[in-house]
Amino acid sequence: MFQIGGLIVFCGLLAQTVILEGTPAQALNPTDLAGSLKDALSTGLLSEGLLGSLENLPLLNVLKTGGGTSGGLLGGLLGKVTSVVPLMSKIIDMKITNPQLLELGLVQSPDGHRLYVTIPLGLTLSVNTPLAGHLLKLAVKLNITAQVLAVKNEEGKIHLVLGDCTHSPGSLQISLLNGFAPLPIQGLVNGISSILNQLLPELVQGEVCPLVNKVLSQLDVTLVHSIADLLIHGLEFVIKV
Repeated sequence: MFQIGGLIVFCGLLAQTVILEGTPAQALNPTDLAGSLKDALSTGLLSEGLLGSLENLPLLNVLKTGGGTSGGLLGGLLGKVTSVVPLMSKIIDMKITNPQLLELGLVQSPDGHRLYVTIPLGLTLSVNTPLAGHLLKLAVKLNITAQVLAVKNEEGKIHLVLGDCTHSPGSLQISLLNGFAPLPIQGLVNGISSILNQLLPELVQGEVCPLVNKVLSQLDVTLVHSIADLLIHGLEFVIKV
């Protein structure tokens, strides 16, 4: 009887082992997949030079053109701005400093087939103007939202691709770091903020979205396959908080 009992226990353990080994890893730890994806995207964006791209945005040059000679995206943007020229006479220099990539957000669509990655960015805008007599520093925050889809190619291989990628409406926040400003300076700050609201989101989006697309193509194959498989079948793995 001892041997039979021992055999039963052994078979039970063996059956448990087979079940665990046959279970997809993503079914065991769905939150690990979401966290791993966010970490991989964040690390990839940083390694691809996201912060340097933000710091080198040609914001001052774009403003100085006044829309007269710029073509393409920048020309189209400046065509919407009517207050650039008078404002630029009050600005000596404008630099972007201290760009930051904050913690990414991840949401799964209700049907389970798409992901929405929120990419929150922060930076400081230093404006040199004779009106202030010192540098004006503006804190700027902006979110970019990237849609991630799972597709299957002709060979039956599944991978993640970038869908829509744009700035989140209403996410741009601009505040004065120097505290309160006298009325003439506050008027200048308001003018700068108005122009940045029209120009900056498109400029940032133009830098961030191609990087997201590039990072997606370089993700770990196992991670991509696990996530893409869940998305194709509409299975929820991003835990709502």
